[in-house]
Amino acid sequence: MTTTFKIAGVQMNVALADPESNLQRMLASLEQTASAGAYLTIFPECAISGYCFESLEEAMPVAEPVPGPSCQAMIEACQRLNVYTIIGLLEADGDRLFNTAVLIGPDGLIGRYRKTHLPFLGIDRFTTSGAEPFEVFEAGDLRVGINICYDGVFPEPARVLALKGADLIALPTNWPPGARPNSEHPIHCRAWENRVFYAAVNRIGREGRFDFIGCSKICGVVGQTLAVADHDQPAILYAEIDLAEAREKRITVIPGEHETDRFNDRRPDLYGPVTE
Repeated sequence: MTTTFKIAGVQMNVALADPESNLQRMLASLEQTASAGAYLTIFPECAISGYCFESLEEAMPVAEPVPGPSCQAMIEACQRLNVYTIIGLLEADGDRLFNTAVLIGPDGLIGRYRKTHLPFLGIDRFTTSGAEPFEVFEAGDLRVGINICYDGVFPEPARVLALKGADLIALPTNWPPGARPNSEHPIHCRAWENRVFYAAVNRIGREGRFDFIGCSKICGVVGQTLAVADHDQPAILYAEIDLAEAREKRITVIPGEHETDRFNDRRPDLYGPVTE
């Protein structure tokens, strides 16, 4: 079993309502990250479609089924390059619209996650909240959980994914002005409290009245920064992750004297109000 992986996050500008140009730039970036040895490449939230739509009617023409044209183009690229990727797009399902991220690999579409927590912002004012259980997907030996943007400020989704065996939680995001604390605090905490790797990949550029802040970051299992793009310019982040670190929840500082277990020391019998 492979235990170490190189992952990448692509901090990029996104053109509103121009899926074809966004897709072509993503495919070019995937070529670059694959050449650099990245096993998994993560793109921002709604990277195919853009985010700041003013109505459901405006957004639906650029939404796609899953799988759809953009997924198929990425599947073909992943097959050729023998890599995995996570892309964000708007998913059309009948008359409903979802803010969705999909995991794709050499064997095709692996999994889909629909954003669960919706802020009153951009296209999320008009999308339907995802209601499917949080799921961990297998990218070869790497176990991947997906959240999207606002999901990251809630501890419960990451905890559920960690309990289900995630080694890495990917957070494609569109952080606008005012969201810089998300890069500075919650993602470190989500990594540390669950002892998982955590990759938050944001976009840059301007849509409507919003300038997106970048500040993408990959965190290690004790909340440390492994890679960061602390600016609002295009960038590609790389980090090496070791599955053994994420799968060892018992931490021994001094054997027999100072030991903790991130999961076995929990007290779920006392956590009832969390789900009320």
